[in-house]
Amino acid sequence: MGTRVAASGPALLAVLATLGCGSTTGPDDVEFTPGPLGAVTLEAGEDIRIRMLVSVTVATSLGAVARQGVELAAGDMGPVRGRQVDLGDPVDTACSPEGGRAGALGIVADPKVAGVIGTSCSAAAVAAAPVISDAGLVMISPSNTSPRLTSDLAGNAAADHYAGYFRVSSNDLHQARALSDFVYNRLELRRVATLHDGDPYTSALVEAFADAFSGLGGEIPAEAEIEKGDTDMTEVLGEFAAVGPDAIFFPLFVTEGTAFAAQARTFEGLEGTTLISAAALLVSTFLATPESEGIYFAGPESDFRSNVNELTGRSGAQVLAAYESRHGGSPPSPYWAHTYDATSILISAIDSVAVEDGDRLFIDRMALRERVGETAADGLVGAVSCDGFGDCGTGRMNIYHHTDASVSDISQLPVVYVYSP
Repeated sequence: MGTRVAASGPALLAVLATLGCGSTTGPDDVEFTPGPLGAVTLEAGEDIRIRMLVSVTVATSLGAVARQGVELAAGDMGPVRGRQVDLGDPVDTACSPEGGRAGALGIVADPKVAGVIGTSCSAAAVAAAPVISDAGLVMISPSNTSPRLTSDLAGNAAADHYAGYFRVSSNDLHQARALSDFVYNRLELRRVATLHDGDPYTSALVEAFADAFSGLGGEIPAEAEIEKGDTDMTEVLGEFAAVGPDAIFFPLFVTEGTAFAAQARTFEGLEGTTLISAAALLVSTFLATPESEGIYFAGPESDFRSNVNELTGRSGAQVLAAYESRHGGSPPSPYWAHTYDATSILISAIDSVAVEDGDRLFIDRMALRERVGETAADGLVGAVSCDGFGDCGTGRMNIYHHTDASVSDISQLPVVYVYSP
């Protein structure tokens, strides 16, 4: 059964003016002319349809907080032009290109869909984005971070950038710069081996880190790749031990990352090596394991309690209280806040471009893209503003040092370095 969200919070605030909102409600006899991408046409009584393209069966923490964040934000935003918001059931990408493409094709087959929240993983976005773009839709991701999806932050589009794709999470080039500075100048380590699994997220992140770290004078003595699903790390650990690095950077997901961390601890020649990971492992399920202790994590900010989303009027503390009341405990990933902001941005943009003509409602797809691209609003994650390539995140990053497996709430982890571009 899908989710149909009714009003449960404050009305849409005047911040829509910040998004470039003008009067779009015309008299009953107004004649609507769709733009070049066409429009969603809703008859009397039809709900606004938003779909979630997320990972349900893989990287489950990301998928879970995505659904929960969307539902909370949609409830707080309330109806759009008197119509409820229909979220449907989450469409599973399995965090893969194949799943991303299949899920996107299923979504765009419905001409009533106004926009998409997703994907959870960059690997799925690489294949989903062109499908969503070709259909003229908007997709806003809460947790994609690969530079391949937007730009090099120097004005050049990346290989997998497509019109209509946006993200509230920050480009991993920021994370690479933060981590390289921390490792080189704070930890004063000079030789870092890297490991990835071929995923667009992990491979692009280690490449970006290697470039930034080398630029500071650091050395990458070994670069290794494993297959997704690998849990025997003997061969790669042997390669690393042979070169004796000061640290190993392994931004893997939970299955492979847990196996690597556990085996690296006791591998001969690597006992004193510093272990560093990233946001894919910055989830409560891994933080609660003994393998996680002592690891440094690069990732987004996680304590959003004092911030306020001006589109809903809710503070991070209020949203967290609602989350805990509904689901029990704290969110397993910091991207709950990014999802909440992404959803509120999409719904507010839909409201601002929608045109009413009698009992019918039109949502012009090109106008919706443009309105999302004009976003400039305070969210739970901070000031959200989109550039010409779909990067809307703050760019701010934390380095966490996890020393106690009894602390699995990400917002409670010790922060040892703060990066703000």
